[in-house]
Amino acid sequence: MKSFSMTDIGRKRTMNQDYVFCEENEVGNLPNLFIVADGMGGHRAGDYASRFCVETFVDLAEREREHEPVTIIDKCIKKANKKLYEQTRSHPDLAGAGTTMVLGTIYDGTMYVANVGDSRLYVLHPKAAHDLTGPCVMKQITEDHSLVEMMVRTGEIKREDARNHPNKNVITRALGAGEDVEVDYFEVDVTEGDLVLLCSDGLTNMVEDEDIMQIIRDNGDLISRTTKELIKAANRNGGKDNIGIVLVRL
Repeated sequence: MKSFSMTDIGRKRTMNQDYVFCEENEVGNLPNLFIVADGMGGHRAGDYASRFCVETFVDLAEREREHEPVTIIDKCIKKANKKLYEQTRSHPDLAGAGTTMVLGTIYDGTMYVANVGDSRLYVLHPKAAHDLTGPCVMKQITEDHSLVEMMVRTGEIKREDARNHPNKNVITRALGAGEDVEVDYFEVDVTEGDLVLLCSDGLTNMVEDEDIMQIIRDNGDLISRTTKELIKAANRNGGKDNIGIVLVRL
């Protein structure tokens, strides 16, 4: 396994509210851990929220005695949410602070995924073993918790109209928004040669999935270069938001 992570402020924002964590080795009883968080809130609230939740989650995971990955993730993400919510209640300058969070940990051919908000996790599987430059299948594992995604699912708007909808950035779930949080969980079979992409919407709102896959294919195993090229593409297309990316190559 090898991994690479990076954030970028983009071309329109004055502050970077994305925060990432990338660890190929054990974090407590988790075999590895990869996280992308996209903060929201006025002034420094979003910057604080994303960093606080990721660092709190990691600290809790390092001390957690449970051994089941899903149990560890569930306990730690809900505790991190409650701690951030308490911070927003006791500090007026943090009013409105919240963050998305998407994370994954990989053990024995299974990736355990948790998601709150509209940051995403994809798995890219090369049809020819280990060859990322050839034909690949890319699948979005997570489902966006956003107003526009809800409108697509109910048939109110078409999928092709979602990208440019005026309410594109309105999310329906976030850490810190309430004392409790609803989390989506997924278990995904992964195999040697697969590539995992975790990213904030600063990438996916600016770069189509087909173009993301093409950039990955163009750069093959050079995941650090792939990450930088994805960020360049998002900025070329407008860079309207911060960009947070974690790439993991099995």
